[in-house]
Amino acid sequence: MRHTSVAVALGLGIAIGAAGATVARGVDDDVMGSRAVDWKDMTVRPTKVGESRQVFQNRTATLDELELHITTLQPGQTPHPPHQHPDEEVLIVREGTVETFLGDRTQVVGPGSVIFQAANQLHSIRNVGTVPATYHVIKWNSPGMKPKK
Repeated sequence: MRHTSVAVALGLGIAIGAAGATVARGVDDDVMGSRAVDWKDMTVRPTKVGESRQVFQNRTATLDELELHITTLQPGQTPHPPHQHPDEEVLIVREGTVETFLGDRTQVVGPGSVIFQAANQLHSIRNVGTVPATYHVIKWNSPGMKPKK
């Protein structure tokens, strides 16, 4: 019986310690948990160059912010001129053909291709095909990168 009591006390101590650590780190209901978002449930927002779907943009247990949005560009369109920012992005081309500007060069890629846009490097993307191009953008802010509000 003594081993059972020790195990219960140890388990309770670990649970209380984990709860205390969570509160101490400031983790609360704003932290995004695991989720699945069905394509048909995403809100489509028309833009001047195509359309956009914001999947999520939330704090996680390890990041100040994790964002996923999906952009569709009409042929010949770009969402913005070349720009740079401190966060990194990964783009996954779902359909169509795009030209990506990566600081010192351009590259044309198609469905299934992956683009990494490094921090503080000029980048942009343009649909160079004859049909709409759709791509997923995954962007994150590591702890301390996101400006405090």
